[in-house]
Amino acid sequence: AIIDVENVFRRLKENHHLPEGERRPALRVIYEASREIRASIVNATLIIIVVFLPLFFLGGVEGRLLRPLGFAYVVAILASLLVAVTVTPVLCAYLLPNAKAVQEERESRLVRWLKGRYGRALEWVLARPRQVLAAAVVALLAAIASLPLLGSSFLPEFNEGALTVSVVTVPGTSLEEADGIGRRVEQILLANPGVENTDRRQGRAELDEHAQGVNAAEIDVTLREHADKEQLFEELRREFSTIPGTSVTIGQPIGHRIDHMLSGTRANIAVKIFGPDLYQLRQVGAQVRDAIQRVPGVADLQLEQQMDVPQLQIRADRGAMARYGMTVGQLAEAIDVAFNGEVVSQVLEEGRSYDLVVRFPPALRANAEAIAGVMFDTPTGQTVPLSQLATISVTRGPNTISRENVQRKIVVQANVAGRDLGSTVADIQQAVAELVELPPGYHVVYGGQFESQAEATRTLGALSLLSIAAIFLILYAEFRSTRTAVLVMANLPLALIGGVAAVLLTGGVVSIASLVGFVTLFGIATRNGILLVAHYRYLLAEGVSFREAVVRGSLERLSPILMTALTAGLALIPLALGGGEPGNELQTPMAIVILGGLLSATALNMVVLPALYWLFGEREVAIAEAPADAWWVAEAPAPIALQGR
Repeated sequence: AIIDVENVFRRLKENHHLPEGERRPALRVIYEASREIRASIVNATLIIIVVFLPLFFLGGVEGRLLRPLGFAYVVAILASLLVAVTVTPVLCAYLLPNAKAVQEERESRLVRWLKGRYGRALEWVLARPRQVLAAAVVALLAAIASLPLLGSSFLPEFNEGALTVSVVTVPGTSLEEADGIGRRVEQILLANPGVENTDRRQGRAELDEHAQGVNAAEIDVTLREHADKEQLFEELRREFSTIPGTSVTIGQPIGHRIDHMLSGTRANIAVKIFGPDLYQLRQVGAQVRDAIQRVPGVADLQLEQQMDVPQLQIRADRGAMARYGMTVGQLAEAIDVAFNGEVVSQVLEEGRSYDLVVRFPPALRANAEAIAGVMFDTPTGQTVPLSQLATISVTRGPNTISRENVQRKIVVQANVAGRDLGSTVADIQQAVAELVELPPGYHVVYGGQFESQAEATRTLGALSLLSIAAIFLILYAEFRSTRTAVLVMANLPLALIGGVAAVLLTGGVVSIASLVGFVTLFGIATRNGILLVAHYRYLLAEGVSFREAVVRGSLERLSPILMTALTAGLALIPLALGGGEPGNELQTPMAIVILGGLLSATALNMVVLPALYWLFGEREVAIAEAPADAWWVAEAPAPIALQGR
């Protein structure tokens, strides 16, 4: 709409200052002015939509978080296009022809000042185009060279105002002892001035989706407003390290759930070791943990709690069972019903239903001797003690066996503190490769946020290449010139310069949200290029000299390009500055990248593109005849006089 209104305003102003006999009807001027930039507006909008399409192909957590943002943006920009090509020209027809600003001969003082400064700069640029391009290339190479200095992460850290503290002690710990450890952790939490209150859950029920023994606890912590989270984490980790035999992991509720969805652990990084032998896995896991412990930035390091605990094993005696006509399956079912119980009915009490479970009394389940003496019916009709059908022994066995894709595994998990995720994982991989020698048949897989970040980066990278190809096709469809399309696309690297600089100045970490910002810059940079080059070609088609077309076209497009950039920039500033506010965590990295790229793309576009077109642009352009059925170039209606104008 800004571009349309500015072009209509300028054309009406030019028409008003013509001799009275040469003036055209205002409606005709408005129609032709809107038609002049119609194709540029439509194609620029299509390009911005195309660069957002990769968002819709993101999977997993990042797709669920970012896909609605892309959908809202595409719908909004399509709605703005519809308004710009329908409502805006009508409003121009009603409001602009008799406007005082149209009748004034001179432009505003600010516009005159900007064009004066830019005109002198443009003369200097056109006198030294190769030096200007060389400087732009140097700036681009500097931006590319600084990419290794940037850290990487999956998603920005959320500011939830709450913590989830996971406390795990040795398997087999009694409820009383585990409760005492949980109380001690809560006391440490409540002693910190940044903590408001805590709620603890000790263990999870056996039928829970994520069943846990009583040795594990989860504590939900509510923080006070304006608490320094980084300092709080550091103080808590230092205090928790004094609790012997206990692993404490600090996270946030949403972050914990995202980590659990990604890797099955409640930490940023999950190092999974796979192998056939459980006890060998424990040894390798301990070596991996010791190697990771040396890496800076690793916090809440924890090896999966696997150890041998007392177990009662019942081994079927197939020979004895055959004498009584009993199978292993029948015995297993009988043992399950006897000791675990079976639901036989439901009891209604005070409007609630409860399962009625039947099983043997506690006295028959008290110890191994009592269990061995329990009588079972056999298919032959005889009733015999369990000891005559199986061997009962008290031994030790693993408390848990973890599997993934039918392979046994053990997990070393860790969070990241004070560093970015990407460099920390790179150092972990290097440390494990140098210090841990894996036995034959064992391998390591790095999961968690790192794995999802790598997958999302590959997806965005591959689809962005397709978006760039689509941008080229749209540009070629508008200009019918490969050379001109390539010149416009030369703006894409210019946006990268400011985006990289903005990331470096605001922490130096690139997340998936930041990558979306870089992708968005492609559309913004190309839009400015379309506006400039399309106007150069329009002036050349009118018979203007090549130099005048470049100079005049750049000066006439200065105001709309600056206005669109300023409008977008002012809208992005609150998002860029609101990173500490809950709910802005994803929007802030995108806004920072887009804001930085917008500044560099707009500034360099007005300097570099004229120099490029001066050196490599087409110096003669024929008036293009568009298809008669193309709606954006439809024939104008017969002249209609606007009464009173």
